[in-house]
Amino acid sequence: MNVKLLTVGETVVPWVKEGLDLYCSRLKHYLPFSVVEIPELKKVSALSEEQIKEKEGALILKNIGPQDTLILLDEKGKEFRSLEFASWLEKQMAGGAKGLVFVIGGAYGFSREVYARADGKISLSKMTFSHQMVRTIFAEQLYRACTILRGEPYHHE
Repeated sequence: MNVKLLTVGETVVPWVKEGLDLYCSRLKHYLPFSVVEIPELKKVSALSEEQIKEKEGALILKNIGPQDTLILLDEKGKEFRSLEFASWLEKQMAGGAKGLVFVIGGAYGFSREVYARADGKISLSKMTFSHQMVRTIFAEQLYRACTILRGEPYHHE
């Protein structure tokens, strides 16, 4: 199963990019993993928040295959402990999905169409993180889940 992290906007903070690159390189030893960055919309000052979400949503949906499992990283999503996330990931892998796509939306969240297409929502914390930081935090948690599933000593409980 291919796993993809889809983000709105490029990773521009240098230390976030370094962390993301680190975990991307580590993840390749466990599963096919990629990060796809959708360019931010240009000239949005005349658009409403809803219009921005709709335009970003259309770009997000273009990057989702019909058989992909779509999981939104959303503040209202289900929270997991690391062991629980690893177990959830294992079930997704065993379920036969072609691809598992995690999405970090733009500043205003997701459009109604993206929520309607989603197969689930996950929250990384009750706290709010910048959209830049979430990329590295998520990649680290995915790596942690992979090491848990392999019984490797990275995670300590």
